Amino acid sequence: MHKIWLIIQREYLTRVRKKSFIIMTFLTPLLLAAFMVIPAWLATISDSEDVVMVLDESGLFADKLESKEDLKIIPVAAGSLEQAKMAYQETDYTALLHIPKLDLDKPEGIRLYSKKNTSLQVKFRLENMLEKEIESQRFMASGIDRDMLNKMKANITMTTVNLSESGERDSNVWVTSGAGIVGAVIIYFFIFLYGVQIMRGVIEEKTNRIVEVMISSVKPFQLMMGKIVGIAGVGLTQFLLWVVLSTIVVGGVQAAFDIKPTPTPIEQMQAGRELATGEEAAQTEESSQASTFSEVSNAISNLNFPLLLGCFLFYFLGGYLLYGSLFGAIGAAVDNETDTQQFMFPITIPLIISFIMSYTVVIQNPDGPVAFWMSIIPFTSPIVMMVRIPFGVPVSELLLSMGLLILGFIFTTWIASRIYRVGILMYGKKINYKELSKWLFYRV
Repeated sequence: MHKIWLIIQREYLTRVRKKSFIIMTFLTPLLLAAFMVIPAWLATISDSEDVVMVLDESGLFADKLESKEDLKIIPVAAGSLEQAKMAYQETDYTALLHIPKLDLDKPEGIRLYSKKNTSLQVKFRLENMLEKEIESQRFMASGIDRDMLNKMKANITMTTVNLSESGERDSNVWVTSGAGIVGAVIIYFFIFLYGVQIMRGVIEEKTNRIVEVMISSVKPFQLMMGKIVGIAGVGLTQFLLWVVLSTIVVGGVQAAFDIKPTPTPIEQMQAGRELATGEEAAQTEESSQASTFSEVSNAISNLNFPLLLGCFLFYFLGGYLLYGSLFGAIGAAVDNETDTQQFMFPITIPLIISFIMSYTVVIQNPDGPVAFWMSIIPFTSPIVMMVRIPFGVPVSELLLSMGLLILGFIFTTWIASRIYRVGILMYGKKINYKELSKWLFYRV
């Protein structure tokens, strides 16, 4: 055990002292802050008023299209479309809206001219303003009171509540799904990132013949375990530093510059629709957003964070140790990184399948048979079980999954150690699966 601990210290200290480790540890939070903050900052300084000229030949929208805070409407005096185009070309306005004579039952032929490509927000805002006015004209023609119709509309927001022995707790399916997916994604990339580091480290030591000196003092199994656990410590340290530094840097920059996250294109289109539907709709939407924010906040506060954190650490390390031993065995079996592809593919298939299934089947039916079995099988449980836990998993299933993951780690470590002890000192021979199977029964 003492020798394993010395190897762990060597692997850990060697890597955390590297310039690449230090640079990436501090550079990653800065890059994350840049990706989050710079687009939002650029969006704030690029905001400008859109000015649209309107040629209304139908006469239906006279004084009906009102200017907004950041969208100015300028009616064009009576004239032809060609005259309006020439007048527009002499200005720096955003666009020219041409409304021909319309049939209210089938409004067609409306065109928006611009010197450059028109933004989606401007397009959707103008469309909604026209739709609203055409609907009002139709209501008037049919004798229907639009205000009364608006009052009759129903807006249903369903609140989900979890019933448990400890009482009722507010929940939110998006919060629950997000909590599980975040943990699963971190584990997925951690296994790949640091598993490959183990493999490359073994290949490097093997090709440099350093391992021959080390084997004279320690057993191959001790060397492999020390390397796996040491690199796991490096990964865990870097991950924790990323979380802490990213939180500090991003929060500090946003607070200093009062920058809000950049809205997505869908959010921009939605914002255009909201601004075009009038003050009453905006107030209703604002109330709905406040209610949604309150629901999300309650759902987050009701998550079982101690359970989530404990299970995350267990599956985080358990999944890494299970796959890390296999990556180490691959590194011992080959002489260069090019030869690793044929052996890596079957190992990574369960990881890739579990990652894809988490986004498709598991998150839609976390209690289904597919989700159950994939959360029990050791090769897929680190990712799939993390998606299921926020939805609520029986203690018996959780303990069964953890127990099988431990057994799976012991089994893969045994296989990896049998391959490692033979392959680490073998050079110049192309290895296939048949040869690997023989190594399991060699006596060394």
